[in-house]
Amino acid sequence: MQNKMGRYTGIVPAVKQAGEILMYMARGPRFKMRLTDICRALGIHKGRAYSILNTLKEFGLVEKDPETKTYCLGPALIFMGGKVLENLDYRDKVDSTLLHLARETRCTAFFGMIVDGKVYVVAKRYADSGVKITIPLGYRFPLTYGAHGKAIVAFLDEEERDRVLRSERLFFYGEGAEVDMGHLQEEFNRCRVQGFAEDIGGVDPRFSCVAAPVLGPRGKVVGSIFIVGTFGPESAPHYGVKVAQGAREVSRALGAEVGGLR
Repeated sequence: MQNKMGRYTGIVPAVKQAGEILMYMARGPRFKMRLTDICRALGIHKGRAYSILNTLKEFGLVEKDPETKTYCLGPALIFMGGKVLENLDYRDKVDSTLLHLARETRCTAFFGMIVDGKVYVVAKRYADSGVKITIPLGYRFPLTYGAHGKAIVAFLDEEERDRVLRSERLFFYGEGAEVDMGHLQEEFNRCRVQGFAEDIGGVDPRFSCVAAPVLGPRGKVVGSIFIVGTFGPESAPHYGVKVAQGAREVSRALGAEVGGLR
């Protein structure tokens, strides 16, 4: 492609606009978006944007809701993201952090990433001795599940947190458990102060969990580091500090400014 000066830019306008659309949908205020909102935000002609979205839809990069006529990111991006995750340098940092936590706490340490409103287990490490929790890689948790749900939601911006809390089903205390919103807000406040959340036999009376949020670029919550074991409430604060430190290290490796994390 040549610009007005006749110089070759090496950029294909339609591909550039497709990239802009995908990035806007990833960063936008809502998961599902109308065509007119996308066009208005990016300054792209409606006909051009419609054609681009249809093309992206053919590859599973975008999905369209036939009833509401809205668009959202497609499942093909999950597999692309997984491929990137397998090869990025920060995997070494994640692995070393989880291994250190597993050995220090004699628990199983996990890294869960947020994908399409769920938390997927993408890395784990066992202790040489102690309890081994056999949650498989790729296992999917609800976003609000247990300690890592508290840690993640506590560090969302207020608007997004309120949206999550208006969900029909919440899993902070397990499947079908009642949620005391006042108590939950206290846990969020405590998590933001100390940098970690805990669940001591609440979701499953056999196990305890301590979790801390992992941030990505621009401070966006992208996942959680968490440990699961049979420890009691007296060990949770000590383990929580270690987990929070590990989450900060992984956040730095992801390019986050971690001033907001303790």
